[in-house]
Amino acid sequence: MSDLVSWLVIEPGWKVVDRDGDEVGKVEEIVGDTALDVFNGLTIGVGLLKKVRYVAGERVAEITEGQVRLALDKNEVAQLGEYQEPPPSKRVLPE
Repeated sequence: MSDLVSWLVIEPGWKVVDRDGDEVGKVEEIVGDTALDVFNGLTIGVGLLKKVRYVAGERVAEITEGQVRLALDKNEVAQLGEYQEPPPSKRVLPE
């Protein structure tokens, strides 16, 4: 078994497996704030012509070199919502 690693080293293309170890996709994008060391989640590609899915950080069971294991089974992964890009944020200054 590989050693656990930080979310900060996850890279696009890493294998994503369900809780049983079956591959369910590949990492597309990592969502978080590196300055604050806050991991929000990641998006995974689940097929060539399918939309990417979003997995919240609390649904990630473990991260090892080259692989992310989810705390979800294959059916739960299939039911994940499509990733919606957050709207751009604005900085509001006091008048």
